[in-house]
Amino acid sequence: MRIALPIICACCAILFAACKNQNAETPSVAEYHAAQDSGVQSAGIKMIPIETPVGNFKVWTKRIGNNPRIKVLLLHGGPAMTHEYMECFESFFPKKGIEFIEYDQLGSYYSDQPTDSSLWTTGRFVEEVEQVRKALGLTKENFFLLGNSWGGILAMEYALKYQQNLKGLIIANMMASAPDYALYNLKLQVQMDKNTIDSIILLQNQGKTSDPRFMQLLQGYYAEHLCRITPNPDPVQRSFKHANMTIYTMMQGPSEFGISGRLANWDIKSRLKEIAIPTLTIGAKHDTMDPEHMEWMSKQMPKGEYLYCPNGSHLAMWDDQQNFMNGVIRFIHKTDKAAK
Repeated sequence: MRIALPIICACCAILFAACKNQNAETPSVAEYHAAQDSGVQSAGIKMIPIETPVGNFKVWTKRIGNNPRIKVLLLHGGPAMTHEYMECFESFFPKKGIEFIEYDQLGSYYSDQPTDSSLWTTGRFVEEVEQVRKALGLTKENFFLLGNSWGGILAMEYALKYQQNLKGLIIANMMASAPDYALYNLKLQVQMDKNTIDSIILLQNQGKTSDPRFMQLLQGYYAEHLCRITPNPDPVQRSFKHANMTIYTMMQGPSEFGISGRLANWDIKSRLKEIAIPTLTIGAKHDTMDPEHMEWMSKQMPKGEYLYCPNGSHLAMWDDQQNFMNGVIRFIHKTDKAAK
């Protein structure tokens, strides 16, 4: 026993050191919730100055948690919806030690809302995200970008220009082609009552999209393909309530019932092969977007992966939470581990 004791002690020391190093990779509860700002604490909220060709403005961000290796910036849809419908991440990411930042893009409710229409282009939004990245201190060592819907377009465009700054990319519920999205939407419309479709199209053509009847007609389509929880969760309702419809209509069109705005001809299918960082695409069975197209996208990228949500719609983060959140968290941790 006298001979074995030093060996046992040495083994214990090695195991202790290994456990200590392993624990150091994931922040403790105290480390995760540690204040990152000096002075008056503001719940992680920071208004970030943004320079544009027509002036300087500020955008709203809120940082939750502290993890030096994993920082996820959330890009909401719309354009010009809000971060509010993405608040569901607050119920999942903190438990897994994932730091994330909620963010209202310029023109959205909690950020400045300039009226110069020249601001509402994909390229200008890409430069905004890059300025937000710098202000938040996000780098290729920790920066994950997660975009849903329009946010997925923005995430892909950002990666095509600035992927050297990214650790990982997540494209949720967005195809790589607006024309293909429009064609898929026509397939979904066939499943609807023809009189309802005709009435929606007529009101759109007449420019009567602010007519209460227009939204009433869309409710069935939205309940089936946008969010299948009835009534919609409170954060989703708040996001719709606070949407900047001027920007939304200009870029997307008057509704999710197809696309007819500035984004109508957007298509980067041929450029997906240029995105060389680890990328997860997410599709859902009941989505307004074709899940088979999202799976195809994952195969075009050198390090692409695909996540399917069999119970989800366009907001699968809500109506298929377990598949969506578990898949996203698994991808983030897997990518982080592979980067060590």
